[in-house]
Amino acid sequence: MRALSITRYGGPEVLEEIETPEPVPGPGEVTITVSHASVGLIDALIRRGTLAEYDYAPKPPLVPGLEVAGTIRAAGPGSGFSVGDEVVTLTLPGMGGYADVKLAPAALVVPLAGTGVERAQAVAGLANTVTAYLSLTEAVRLPKDARVLVHGALGGLASVYPEVARLLGAREVVGTVRRPEQVEAAKQLGFDRVVLSGDLGELGDERFEIIVDPVGGDLRIASLDLLAPMGRMLVVGSAGSETAPMVDSNAVWGKNIGVIGFNVGGFLAADPAPARPAADAVLPLYTDGRIRLPVTVLPMAQAREAHRRMDAGEAVGRLVLANPS
Repeated sequence: MRALSITRYGGPEVLEEIETPEPVPGPGEVTITVSHASVGLIDALIRRGTLAEYDYAPKPPLVPGLEVAGTIRAAGPGSGFSVGDEVVTLTLPGMGGYADVKLAPAALVVPLAGTGVERAQAVAGLANTVTAYLSLTEAVRLPKDARVLVHGALGGLASVYPEVARLLGAREVVGTVRRPEQVEAAKQLGFDRVVLSGDLGELGDERFEIIVDPVGGDLRIASLDLLAPMGRMLVVGSAGSETAPMVDSNAVWGKNIGVIGFNVGGFLAADPAPARPAADAVLPLYTDGRIRLPVTVLPMAQAREAHRRMDAGEAVGRLVLANPS
């Protein structure tokens, strides 16, 4: 079968087509004929070598892509699926989505039949929505009537937090963006208010029970002062910084605040059981149209172009690659 591999660290040009054996599902596994594959920031970070020093990050050569949608090609014993079922996956261990066929644990596969959710929408957003849900129910417990601040509001993960937080009882969800021209687009995603990340002073004495930070860098440190007593910062990425800022642990102790990391891939690799219940909880947000993400679909053959747009900061919403039907 065909796949696109990151052959070495570098720019989009290091993505090359390869031939690789088609996987065969074992017990509790399925293979999926891939119609759509998500293009995530993590794909670009791995390709660039940003995470090369960390043991948890996959190393080239590898086929990127954490989420796919399509139809069941083959079903292993005990998988609970049948050939032809329309499905989408959650975040997969081992990546491998930029391909004709993807092997997946059945526990991380969600049926789409009868939901009314398009594959491009599902692959663009469901895994992130499940990530947001699990982060607010497993990594932290969202207090009733909580006020939530989400950085990088236009990012793929950040953009689904407003509806998930409301589903779990949040009172207000405020987003941050870098540039004034991004404010209106962020408001369209459901944030109650949107402020500039470079002007957090605009928030005055406001405090938040939960701060969601997929950005990192100096913004992470500056945000600690916005946590309410017993507030928690959820670290869910570092899209805006290639360095890891040091948190003053004495300040964390003295202010009764916390900084919690949540990596959904590692979480579900250790125990996939929470995945399907979380998906069942958030799928109605898509069926009812409460979440509808801006998605750009490109042919799988244009994966280099998708990565170029990501590197150039030109992507609006999620980028998705599609195989010919």
